[in-house]
Amino acid sequence: MELLPRSPREFGSARYWDCFFRQRGQRPFEWYGAFPELCPVLHKYVRPRDKVLVVGCGNSELSEQMYDVGMCEDIVNIDISDAVIRQMQERSGSTRPKMSYLLMDMLQMDFPDAHFQVVLDKGTLDALLTDEEETTIAKVDQMFAEISRVLQVGGRYLCVSLAQAHVLKKAVEYFSQEGWVVRIHQVAGSEDKQQFVLPVFVYVMTKFRKIPGSAPQILEICPEEQDKPLRMESAERLVAAVKDRQHYALLCSQISKTPCREQVSLDLCDKESGKPRYTLHVVDSPSVKPSRDNHFAIFIIPQGRETEWLFGTEEGRRQLAASAGFGRLLTVALHREQHYEGMGSIQAELSGKVMELSPPGLPARQQVPFLSVGGDIGVRTVRHCDTSPLSGEYVVEDVKGDGSFYFRRLIFLRNRNVVQSEARLLPPTPLQGQKKRRKDKKKPSPAEPPGAIDKSYLCCEHHKAMVAGLCLLGGPDTLPGELAVLVVGLGGGSLPLFVHDYFSRAHVAVVEIDPSMLEVATHWFGFSQDDRMQVHISDGLDYVAKLAAEAQYDTVMFDVDSKDLTVGMSCPPPAFVEKPFLQKVKSILKPEGVFVLNLVCRDAQLKESVLTTLRDVFPLLYARRIEGEVNEILFCQPSPEGRRDAAELRARAQALEGALRQPGQPWDSSYVLADMLQAVHIL
Repeated sequence: MELLPRSPREFGSARYWDCFFRQRGQRPFEWYGAFPELCPVLHKYVRPRDKVLVVGCGNSELSEQMYDVGMCEDIVNIDISDAVIRQMQERSGSTRPKMSYLLMDMLQMDFPDAHFQVVLDKGTLDALLTDEEETTIAKVDQMFAEISRVLQVGGRYLCVSLAQAHVLKKAVEYFSQEGWVVRIHQVAGSEDKQQFVLPVFVYVMTKFRKIPGSAPQILEICPEEQDKPLRMESAERLVAAVKDRQHYALLCSQISKTPCREQVSLDLCDKESGKPRYTLHVVDSPSVKPSRDNHFAIFIIPQGRETEWLFGTEEGRRQLAASAGFGRLLTVALHREQHYEGMGSIQAELSGKVMELSPPGLPARQQVPFLSVGGDIGVRTVRHCDTSPLSGEYVVEDVKGDGSFYFRRLIFLRNRNVVQSEARLLPPTPLQGQKKRRKDKKKPSPAEPPGAIDKSYLCCEHHKAMVAGLCLLGGPDTLPGELAVLVVGLGGGSLPLFVHDYFSRAHVAVVEIDPSMLEVATHWFGFSQDDRMQVHISDGLDYVAKLAAEAQYDTVMFDVDSKDLTVGMSCPPPAFVEKPFLQKVKSILKPEGVFVLNLVCRDAQLKESVLTTLRDVFPLLYARRIEGEVNEILFCQPSPEGRRDAAELRARAQALEGALRQPGQPWDSSYVLADMLQAVHIL
């Protein structure tokens, strides 16, 4: 039986609907949104004494169900189809005496002005606004004008819709410009997910007298899981918020039917602020054989550890999912701006939402486990947050690592998944511990660190490799004597501090463009200056250019991030690896010196171009890839005569480590310089 129109325009034709309802017979036709799902929203806006007009009623049971449950009885239903009006009069005339069905065109209604408190529309606007042609828009404007005319001030136009972008945009713009309050409700979905994929929305347009001038628009959205509306700053933002929810529904539908070929990422936002509260990644493992108990699990990433390779990269999450042994693993990262009570409260908050992301074939009422490291959500304390004109918003935070140690981190929020600088904190002294146990002791202020910075520990693998590369410095002596070092990029100061402390005759000049970073390093990372350590607030490009042709440094180290996230290279900025500038770097190096570059480049073509330029300038080039990271450390020397094979490099690294390990000077036993150079190769 053919029930669909030849053209969408036929949705506005009385002839089409007469034919439709004759062919369909007595069976009710519900476009979308059954009464049980719509009832919670309708109850908020329809009162028992209201006079209700239903436009384009069709043979839907909605009016009958509202009448039967006592929501409202004074209901007038209109439609342009004579066939359906006669059908509905026969069906409800004797059983619902206060409800009427009238043959009437909603574009030209016979009712007097301000006759109704509620106008209800279930799919009628969607059927009329099939395109954005001039004739269609004119009909919609006429429809809205008639609804406005028959509604009292304070009355509500309730429109049940799929909220296609052009339909929602037209309705929101029209009524908001008329001075009405616009609120969009998302209707809770039915249990039958196969029936309809797209979510259903109810537009609630409340009529107010139009105020002359530019009165502020009131635009709100109520997601299905909450009653309190969220205020939107513009019609565009409201339409975008609805679109986000539609995309989420489509995503849930898609991944509930088929496994994900690629990892899916999405944010769940806080109800009050609208800011991201959880970041989810859906990771499917095709290699895992499905059984009743291994279909699906949720993994809560401990706070502060979301940047680690295992949790912060696609490959790491893939490995995590495979080792966990579940067909689908949903990883959950917690945001620093949010407060969490504990694993139990997170589980309660997420349990309903995450089931929408369950895999195909999950048995009914299957218990889905929540996993974590050590069974807790970790510890994260934000110590300081501020904004720099150059680096943007940043935070300094303490997090508990994998074990008993705490770490202090500097994060630039424009790239929140990258740790800019990191230092390990020493455990509190016994005296500090006693003070902490006193009953009358107040909580420490966020400005008071729990322990001092452990300056003997280099957290970053690329820093360890950069220091190990100093064994390339020429001469037979294992530990160079007077050593002139230039470090471009301060961050938290861990790299220059280590060189300063362990190379006792080194003179370190640090160039940092952002004065805020010097304050951060000094106040939060234990950095300090003296006669052997000086910081220069300057652009590294300008500083090196001024020094050009004055060969004075044994080593130059670049560990400077790029502020431009649109480039496929986040370290260093592209200008730092252009040939003319690299030639200036070479000119300030001593003949037996070494230029050490931390390169972070995801663009393969750009990376090859950088390496080609480096080879053109420096005749001897070593590379050390950091396992599990994008970083690659490049050791560049101005003379080919210093070439050393792997065995010689290892021997020199061992000798250098022995010289650096001085009595009374703490040394991290896991830091083996020779191991850091084991994978070095000549380019």
